[in-house]
Amino acid sequence: MSMLKCIVWPMFVAGALLAASVPVCHADAVSPRRLLEVADIASPTLSPDSRSVAFRVERAAVARNTYDTVWYVQGLDDPWPRRVADGGVPLRDTAGESLPPKVVWSPDNRWIYYRALVDGKIDVWRAAADGSSAEPLTRDAADVRDFTLGEGGRVLRYSVGATREEVRSAELAEYDQGIHIDATVPIGQGLFRSGYVGGRLATQRFGKVWFDRVPLLADVPDHWTEIDRLTGARRALAGSDVPSVPSLAPGKAGVEGDPWKSVPDPRGGRVAWLTRIGDRKEGQMYRPDVLLSALPGGHARRAIKCEAELCTGKAITGIQWRPGHDEVLFTVTDPRQGLSQSILRWNVKTGEVRAIVKAGGLINGGRDPTSSCGLSAEVLVCVTAKPDRPPRLERIDLKSGKRHVLFDPNTALARDMAEVPVRLLRWKDKQGRWFTGQFWSARRSGDRPAPLFITYYSCTGFIRGGVGDEWPLASLVRAGISALCINRRPGYTMDPVMRYGEGLAAVASVINLLSKEGAIDRARVGMGGLSFGGEVTMWVVMKSNLLKAASVANPVLSPYYYLIGSMKGEAFFKNLRKDWGLGSPSETPMRWKALSPAFNLDRIRAPILFQHSEQEYMYALDYEIPLIREHRAELYVFPNEPHQKFQPKHKLAVYERNLDWFRFWLQGYEDPNPVKKQQYAHWREMRDAISARPARSGFRSGG
Repeated sequence: MSMLKCIVWPMFVAGALLAASVPVCHADAVSPRRLLEVADIASPTLSPDSRSVAFRVERAAVARNTYDTVWYVQGLDDPWPRRVADGGVPLRDTAGESLPPKVVWSPDNRWIYYRALVDGKIDVWRAAADGSSAEPLTRDAADVRDFTLGEGGRVLRYSVGATREEVRSAELAEYDQGIHIDATVPIGQGLFRSGYVGGRLATQRFGKVWFDRVPLLADVPDHWTEIDRLTGARRALAGSDVPSVPSLAPGKAGVEGDPWKSVPDPRGGRVAWLTRIGDRKEGQMYRPDVLLSALPGGHARRAIKCEAELCTGKAITGIQWRPGHDEVLFTVTDPRQGLSQSILRWNVKTGEVRAIVKAGGLINGGRDPTSSCGLSAEVLVCVTAKPDRPPRLERIDLKSGKRHVLFDPNTALARDMAEVPVRLLRWKDKQGRWFTGQFWSARRSGDRPAPLFITYYSCTGFIRGGVGDEWPLASLVRAGISALCINRRPGYTMDPVMRYGEGLAAVASVINLLSKEGAIDRARVGMGGLSFGGEVTMWVVMKSNLLKAASVANPVLSPYYYLIGSMKGEAFFKNLRKDWGLGSPSETPMRWKALSPAFNLDRIRAPILFQHSEQEYMYALDYEIPLIREHRAELYVFPNEPHQKFQPKHKLAVYERNLDWFRFWLQGYEDPNPVKKQQYAHWREMRDAISARPARSGFRSGG
């Protein structure tokens, strides 16, 4: 459409609600930058009187390469929220994802307490619910790890580890003396202050889980301190005074299955559980079904099961106790409906189950299907999102299921996304295995069907760019490339050949389906993925002739990956044997030849764009350098990034390069921007080099 055709809509800008009109041009309506700058809503938490909800909004600020976070409080009958405090720099997990913030209301409904990273310090802050003030309370020499309120809000208890100065001193001591390389050191990335921890570049070590990273001195035990809010007095807590949540193993209450999740009733001794049950199929990591059960009272010894039709054989993923009632609310995330969610309530006394609400996307978290809604005796307050609708905050009546939008900071983008319709696809492969995915159909260009881009792994909430957010799906569709996000099948298949084969079958069968419908041009298909999605993308490149081009955001198995990872010792070897059936390359050579691209370079015909994090890129150099030297691949590395890139400037660069990449290979299009002249010159060299290679034969083309 013409760049001059614009519509004026109200927008949410820089953490403030503005009634000002901001022009949005259709040609830029779903640009990569707009997808990146979606406002995400987290941790809706209801006040004790159930009249107000506190929540945090997070939005990327590309120009400043950071994120703006703001705490809001909104009355459930008010038309707009009230800004009450700056949320600080978002805290992140080891993979780079923003952590859901913890917020606690004071019993008198006047204050909210939360952790915030401000000026390089993580403190517990208190903000007035009326927006009149906000202040740090702990002011500790160490960063706060956790906190609780006690004695009616009079006492604040918080935990810390090593002080910030102790951590920095340990880093500098290593720098001066040399870093001793052992099983804890993540070689393959910078060794001194190369990754972001707590908002600053810090030296990292491997944690206890696979390749997760932690800062130096992370193993210092928690030290708990108590602050009397009335007197200001502080005291260190002895072990017996440390806050804890008593847990009861479900097996002791007569609940069968493998423990998964438990939720105590905050106002009593009751506990609800989710356990995995059923006969574990051969080659699967988990049992196939989920059992919902609960201990109905504080003095009860035996649990009761939810045996109604609405809670048996369902993909239950979350549970909460309804305050003041004998009911457990549970969330079903239905794999057959594209991971859309519904929330139901189970009365543990009567056994009755009633549905509350059903959505076409997530109903309990804008991005994370395991997040929880705010809950009172009468209402839910949930972050809702659909594949083509950005997050918004809704109030849901527990009895009627009636929904009311409280806050929608993404209204303008939602209207633009309505012009990029999405539909849920369900299909089967030749073996009868069913798959689901979200499909955006691009307009035809002339008589040819549109090309297709595929990403694989998980398609929950508002789908910006697949897992890891690297492929701007709506932008691709606007550019004339249809887009499909495929959900992996439920469960976890232990055999990697079968695991990746399921992904290949999903891709092959849906290409056949859409091609027969005349919806896509099967000769112009691209694919991209991160993590497991990246593994499957590489597998499809190696094992088929389905793809015209690919984009992969992470390393996959290779001898160099094995060499670097072997420094971790037995923990690495154990997981490699369990998840891939691999010993060393000399111990299991045929297995390595089947799985690793390092032994399949001659089978790779499609050009590959590798965009890796600095933390991981070296693991892949043994197969990527040969591809680069032969003009069959291109590699970009983003400094100081973990598994999932998060710096806004990096995210935008990844988005835009992927858009250019697939437009070039699937449409023959080159952006006339002179800044990109060298990029396209290089890609044309790649195209010529690949065209000169002998054609492949004997590869799979359908499924």
